[in-house]
Amino acid sequence: MTRMTEVRTAHTADLDPTALAAARALLDEAFDGDFSDHDWEHSLGGMHAMLWDGDELVGHASVVQRRLLLAGRAVRTGYVEAVAVAASHRRNGHGTRLMTEVERVIHGGYDLGALSTSDEAHDFYAARGWRLWRGPTFAVTPLGIARTEDEDGGVYVLPVSVTPDLSGEITCDWRDGDVW
Repeated sequence: MTRMTEVRTAHTADLDPTALAAARALLDEAFDGDFSDHDWEHSLGGMHAMLWDGDELVGHASVVQRRLLLAGRAVRTGYVEAVAVAASHRRNGHGTRLMTEVERVIHGGYDLGALSTSDEAHDFYAARGWRLWRGPTFAVTPLGIARTEDEDGGVYVLPVSVTPDLSGEITCDWRDGDVW
């Protein structure tokens, strides 16, 4: 008998400590210990899509608000963070289910969606309609605007009410850890 999985969406403020601990444990495992405290902090304060198999958390994605600068204009952006599916549940469409829920949140509340991803996930996001940012990336830092060349070719956007020039400059707001 196959158990049914369920995606539940909640704001960080509405998640109890047990659910948050389960999400952090899932992310630590999924990223093979390469998920830092800063990465965790980046995933908080917004909406979480959590995939449950009974009482076991098997998938997570979150969307938080950020400000991105496009052609000198600040754009309210739903930024996707902490997307992961437990190894034992991969290749079953669960990432698609999580992203469908995250994209629903983005379309309902933001002018643009954005994320930074690994090379392995490019095809996944492109197939969902996310567009690769082809222009240079920057970050607003405590010392001013700085180039983030290492992020070039890894940032994707999902146009909602803003249709950006994908070859232009894109600048993210400052945060500790990985700025993108």
